[in-house]
Amino acid sequence: MWSYFFHLSTQLTIEIYSSTAQLPKNWSNLANENIFLSREYLEILEKSAPTNMTCHFIGFFNEKELVGIALSQFLDLNKLESFGERDKCIKTSVRNIIFKNFCSHVLIIGNNMLTGQNTYFFSDKIDKIQALKTLKNASEQLKTLFIKKGFKIHVTTFKDFPKENIPDFQLAGFQDSYQFSTQPNMLFEIPNRWKSEQDYIDALSKKYRDQYKRARKKAEGILKRKMNLEDIIKHEEIIYDLYHHVAKNAHFNTFFLAKNHFSTFKQLLKDEFLLYGYFLDEKLIGFNTIIKNGEVIDTYFLGYDETIQREKMLYLNMLYDMIAYSINNGFKKIIFARTALEIKSSVGAKPQEMFGFMKHDNPIIDLAIDKVFCYLDPEVVWKERNPFK
Repeated sequence: MWSYFFHLSTQLTIEIYSSTAQLPKNWSNLANENIFLSREYLEILEKSAPTNMTCHFIGFFNEKELVGIALSQFLDLNKLESFGERDKCIKTSVRNIIFKNFCSHVLIIGNNMLTGQNTYFFSDKIDKIQALKTLKNASEQLKTLFIKKGFKIHVTTFKDFPKENIPDFQLAGFQDSYQFSTQPNMLFEIPNRWKSEQDYIDALSKKYRDQYKRARKKAEGILKRKMNLEDIIKHEEIIYDLYHHVAKNAHFNTFFLAKNHFSTFKQLLKDEFLLYGYFLDEKLIGFNTIIKNGEVIDTYFLGYDETIQREKMLYLNMLYDMIAYSINNGFKKIIFARTALEIKSSVGAKPQEMFGFMKHDNPIIDLAIDKVFCYLDPEVVWKERNPFK
């Protein structure tokens, strides 16, 4: 447990913390608009982060006043059992070789477990450009800290930012970094006039209303139940097995959750974190998780029995259930994140392009980082749908 204090050449100073116990008392006051920068959420990372992940928390100070907060994550990909086993091809093999040999130590300024701008929050009292310059300096200080611990950082990346944020980064000196765009964040905006799930159903065109009815009929016999902390702990093994099966068969992975991740989430975030189990003949066959973040619902990890998923259209029903919950409880937006872009589009989510910045520590490799990146994040071909009238 330690923290480092750095005085920068600007009016801002930073302190880098390795434990939430060291955070300033007013840390969460700055995070009040984003639960993913709150002390409680960061404590979840501290207690149940993936085994190949190390988190640090960055405080920005103007004299002694806390005026900004940020998150960093270090990934040691050498500890990873698999990068994803769905795709079996030469390009995937090349990708795995690149990761193991040239990109195994990754410093992320941001949150690799989420999609969206969950990297920082800066007070209105400071200049945003100056704050981003300070954030970049903080990444250099973190690289120095890891070198002292015996880890040379290969890749430093800042993620995920909407297009309107990019000019600020360019003014802050990020021109020497490779600007990349990843798979879009799938967002579902909820109109104010919708007050119930039926309003959503009525807004669907006939084709997609028939899809909704077919999915709901397929799911007959499945019991959905909100699980409390005791339920989650009781079913922890099967919950993890269901998650791990889906994660392992994903297109690409850079981490796997710890087994106690969901119970830790429930323990610390309580009713802000919801886990719903899906039972068939009293057997848990799937689950999904959502997080309340102000007026926004963030969908989180899920898991299911693949054989039953196909027959019962379980994943699609989970999407409908998350939409219904969000509308019925007055939320304004659902963040469906990445993956499964087309099916999320078919229920009404729209893509938001996200950007990041990347730099390799080896100047020769950095010159070709755009070519390397196409192996690290291959393009996904999908067709956008419009399910509404």
